[in-house]
Amino acid sequence: MTSAPKLLTDPFLQLPRETSVRVVWFTEFPGQHTVTYGENLDKIAVATTTKLSRTREDQNSQVANQTEYQQPVKRDIWRHEAEVTALTCGVRVPYRITSVREDGESVSSDVFTLAPLPKPGTPLKILLTSDHQIKPMVAANLQSCVETVGRVDAVWFAGDLVNVSDRASEWFDDNRGGAFFPCLQGRANYKIDNTYYTGGQIIQHAPMFTCIGNHEIMGRVRTESLNDEFNDTIPRTVAQKLYGESLKDNSFNTDTYEEIFTLPQSKEGGKTYYATSFGDVRLVVLYATNMWRTPNMDADAKGRYREKEADFKTSENWGYGQHIYEAIAKNSKQYNWLVQELNSLEFQQAKYKVVMLHHPPHSLGGNVVPAYTEPVQIIERDEDGNIKAVRYEYPKNADYIIRDVIPLLEAAEVQFVFYGHSHLWNRFVSQSGMHFLETSNVGNSYGAHWGENKREVPIGYQEDYAEVGDPNDLEPIIPSIAPLLGEDGKPLPYIASNDITVFSMFDTGTGTISSYRFDTRKPNSEVVKFDEFKLK
Repeated sequence: MTSAPKLLTDPFLQLPRETSVRVVWFTEFPGQHTVTYGENLDKIAVATTTKLSRTREDQNSQVANQTEYQQPVKRDIWRHEAEVTALTCGVRVPYRITSVREDGESVSSDVFTLAPLPKPGTPLKILLTSDHQIKPMVAANLQSCVETVGRVDAVWFAGDLVNVSDRASEWFDDNRGGAFFPCLQGRANYKIDNTYYTGGQIIQHAPMFTCIGNHEIMGRVRTESLNDEFNDTIPRTVAQKLYGESLKDNSFNTDTYEEIFTLPQSKEGGKTYYATSFGDVRLVVLYATNMWRTPNMDADAKGRYREKEADFKTSENWGYGQHIYEAIAKNSKQYNWLVQELNSLEFQQAKYKVVMLHHPPHSLGGNVVPAYTEPVQIIERDEDGNIKAVRYEYPKNADYIIRDVIPLLEAAEVQFVFYGHSHLWNRFVSQSGMHFLETSNVGNSYGAHWGENKREVPIGYQEDYAEVGDPNDLEPIIPSIAPLLGEDGKPLPYIASNDITVFSMFDTGTGTISSYRFDTRKPNSEVVKFDEFKLK
């Protein structure tokens, strides 16, 4: 007897327009798929179905039957998207999805609500989040968000949605209970100590705008494991020399990310960098991320500062340091697009001008060092020409974000820059009053480099790599309401905890950005608003 069909996800909202919005969901069968909507659910939108091209499972997948996969194996997943039209601005409409399998058996979702693009002047609550990556506190984080602020109007996600982008279970049904979509749809089942958290029913009702982090990128195709594939990206210039024009499988790609989401697009960058208006906000999304490599300096480290000693003679195995995926330096395609966007009427007339990217301009985290620039490769040889060392320098004066991008944003009077990557909460303000917020401590933290907690940086290199503090010369702001206290009793300018999770909300009605914390060691405790600031 055939089991009843199941939805792989609830529906979620994408790409709101003045009179329409897209509804997207996933199943493990092709079938036929529709959205019914309206007060009586009497209107129908037929979905277009496509198949994800690169989703797989492997021996590291956390799935129901883990012994099934000994190496990367294709997993068939179908994506369904319907455009719901003839909507009225400011009016929420009930909707439900139905998927019919080839044998005629059907399955429907619960009823949710949708709305088109909000007009300027509409007060909105926007959730700011990033770096979920199947981390332990994500479900608790999103559940506490919904319990505290109720339904949000949009989600801004500053990258690193999952760990390995092509591993299907991380998006849909990781058996630890904390996959990406379940957490954002209130269908998680993640246990911390003796408490189960479900996440929050968020994206069924609110559109999500995302940007690319380093975990959205897959590297050279490998037969051994998806982890190896994720960790094996090389610059496209190197790939061209090694493999000719076959770049997609031999350098890096963002295919799965781009296939999953329907986002605003720019002519130059497609979905990878774009700008969109949402109520009173002009949101500019940049593609600013590089390959993460270990700061470890051991001989067997394929790291950010050196190559593995065993690989000196086999350059095809080199990692090429923390190479940048998409150019953003002055006169690059993305930079020129940004200049054009900052000069656009839509940007200049917006009440709030916001930029979202993954890589931090200012941070106490470990990932803000070294500078965001292309690695300078230095090869040292002995008298016989044999390689003694392959190392990488990152000239601080060539940091593309600090040197090239931030002056543009200052000149354009951007009020707020939002990012992730270092798995902590901290914020900064420039002399002109531009606010910087990193609110990525949703699931776990690798610490803040403050006081005696020093970064792992090379000694004896040409550059001076900052061991503590923000390397780009801003002082972190002490939370304005209820900061955590250090061992010395003094307030801390950050939250970097593996027990306390943080989320932030942007209220466009008041122009305030509020940050909240929840202590997962005390499941019955209240969520604490610990910081708030206002955009000018």
